[in-house]
Amino acid sequence: MERKYPNLTRPITIGRVTFRNRMFSAPMGGTDITNDGCIGPKSTAFYELRAKGGAGAVTVSECMVHPKTDGSHAYHLDTSILNSLAAATYTADAIRRHGAIPSLELSHSGMYAGTYMTDKSRQHSLNQWGPSDTVRPDGVPVKALTKELIQEIVEAYGKTAALAKRAGFEMLMIHGGHGWLINQFLSPYFNKRTDEYGGSLENRCRLAVEVLQEVRKAVGPGFPIEFRLSGSELFEGGYDLEEGCRIAEQLEPYIDLLHVSAGTYQRGFGNTHPSMFKPYGCNVYLAAEIKKHVKIPVATIGALNSPEQMEEIIASGQADIVYMARALLADPFLPRKVSENREEEIVHCLRCFTCMAERAATSTRRCTVNPLIGREMEGSEIQPAPVKKKVLVAGGGPGGLYAAYTAARRGHQVVLCEKTDALGGILKSEQAIPFKKEMYDLAQTYTLLAEKAGVEIRLNTEVTREYVEKEGADALIVAVGSTPLVPPIPGLNGDNVVIVNNYYREKDKVSGQVVVFGGGLAGCECAIHLGMEGKQVHLVEMRDQLAPDANVRHRPLLLAEIDKYVTAHTGYTGKQVTAEGIVCVDKDGQERLVPGTTVICALGQRSRTDVVEALRDAAPYVAVIGDASRVSTITNAVYWGYHAALDI
Repeated sequence: MERKYPNLTRPITIGRVTFRNRMFSAPMGGTDITNDGCIGPKSTAFYELRAKGGAGAVTVSECMVHPKTDGSHAYHLDTSILNSLAAATYTADAIRRHGAIPSLELSHSGMYAGTYMTDKSRQHSLNQWGPSDTVRPDGVPVKALTKELIQEIVEAYGKTAALAKRAGFEMLMIHGGHGWLINQFLSPYFNKRTDEYGGSLENRCRLAVEVLQEVRKAVGPGFPIEFRLSGSELFEGGYDLEEGCRIAEQLEPYIDLLHVSAGTYQRGFGNTHPSMFKPYGCNVYLAAEIKKHVKIPVATIGALNSPEQMEEIIASGQADIVYMARALLADPFLPRKVSENREEEIVHCLRCFTCMAERAATSTRRCTVNPLIGREMEGSEIQPAPVKKKVLVAGGGPGGLYAAYTAARRGHQVVLCEKTDALGGILKSEQAIPFKKEMYDLAQTYTLLAEKAGVEIRLNTEVTREYVEKEGADALIVAVGSTPLVPPIPGLNGDNVVIVNNYYREKDKVSGQVVVFGGGLAGCECAIHLGMEGKQVHLVEMRDQLAPDANVRHRPLLLAEIDKYVTAHTGYTGKQVTAEGIVCVDKDGQERLVPGTTVICALGQRSRTDVVEALRDAAPYVAVIGDASRVSTITNAVYWGYHAALDI
């Protein structure tokens, strides 16, 4: 078989371990950490899915090595903790039995140690430790680690490494980036010490070197040791790429693989985890430059999910390995699909941060495009339905498409009807906004998957009660979506008004001076796009906040883009649309004209309840999903559609 991506799929040997391909699963935190720091069964299933999907290595994140100074947010591997070694062993085995190499990330959070498993009254009694005495931005004091504690931490890395090898892990990643303890010692911003651990570059690298030496002593020769390095801290006062290259040279003798990431978690989340507003692979240049200074293999990471781009990265010598995190949540089987020349079936990450926002909100995981994430134990294989039925799906948006795809995979006869001449539902409106193109592409991918699963698709077909009865459907999934909310404001039906859902069809009507009416997520993202195009953009929002419907990870990055490209007016109530813009009343009751020769109406959506009511009793089994049920998110539409199909 001739593979389309020969560099991505070529094995690589690191130390004495051979990896089946160059596509590695990056560390992602588990979701059911026990109170004493063990890996829970849900997390084991979470990591196993990436191994099933064909990744060359799967890295379990994060194992904290020294609880005494790091009352943190992740696992501990400690034989004094009941089930700790067993849980780690089961996890390593779950990864290895599918042909992937299990790797464990060893870390210490230093001054940013989390204490989410303790109550707030105890948080302030726990010391935060770092390279130097300081006060964190949130007001928490930090004590400088003594040499005695440094030595304890170094020894703890070795002890944990030995246990990890005993548990069956075949590679270790030492986390030296993203603002955690080792990075804090490397950084001139955080490290103000005057002893042998501070000052010169050699001194700032000393902790990392001692840790790596201790780990090597514990695991022996030939066992791959990987070091994760922020190639540049990317903030003023931190080290830059030039110094990142020098750090890499200092550490090279002690490691087998250098994993180059970017930024500092607490001072540049959008650098460490590139948002939709950044180019794919925006951090690859760091690895490419550092690779010129070392002879060991180099890995890169950061918004990578295109096989074409990743193949070129390796073929051109910018890196030897590509790591993916969010991309393998969206599609854990991406490596398998690449290896089998099925890249057109890859469900691509939207970079919407639903996964990380859910973790922050509920300590669980969800993915907008993959309803299985966080619920892997419920079954990663679709089971055939015991009784095959005829299923009719009304509506070809993301929820309807995924429901149809799932029902067809279970063996049902599935017909999907779409009232318009194109599938995609509300996702069709995203095709004109470049940084949201993946959302439009999602509909095309879901369509392909549905068709390959055997779904019959009928366009320009409205589903009525009579149509359902004529088709003799045993089950009906109502996914008819929503319609734009257009209140009876004078002038809002004028020729200079474009409904945000229709922007992709009417963008030529939009002038260089625009008012976006509505500061929710859709309005904000449209405003940013127009600003990026060079238009003069004003944004009008009645509430005091913009984009309250955006998730907690996406929203700060969104607001930063608003600041760059848009003039925002919060607390403004629109009263009338004119040829000159929108007449508003501000919080003080004063009338204001917000100027613009085009108005984009982005005032929200309304469920199509009339259609839902007409179809509610049209078949023996009826499920209402997505916006048709409640105006919500793509995440819920896909999740509800998936489970509606499983329930048939």
